[in-house]
Amino acid sequence: MRRPHSLPSALAGLALLVCLPVSLPAALPAEAAPRSVSRPASGSVAQPQRPFGATCRTRQSGSHVVAYCHNPYPETDRVALHIECRRWWDIDTDTARVTAEPAMTVRLTGRCWKEVGSAWVSHER
Repeated sequence: MRRPHSLPSALAGLALLVCLPVSLPAALPAEAAPRSVSRPASGSVAQPQRPFGATCRTRQSGSHVVAYCHNPYPETDRVALHIECRRWWDIDTDTARVTAEPAMTVRLTGRCWKEVGSAWVSHER
């Protein structure tokens, strides 16, 4: 006696459904449900986070990297250029932090001896 071809595929589909993880929300009684109440300290009002951080454009030309960072915000941003060189023996570069005052553009430069792997700018308040 020969089995129909649809039975093995139906069993395989059922096995997949049984093996899939199912996460159902656990219902807690009203008394056991955690309550979170956030109130500001007396006399203080929660301040929204103000935008921060200079906008930086990084350009690479051969083994040299130049980054221009413009700070459009009223807070001072301290920026540094980080360069990771592609060759294992080439020394990676981290520049000193430069202060980007409000409405000011700063220029950061660095280089590798050979090829540049990656370059990025970090920000600090």
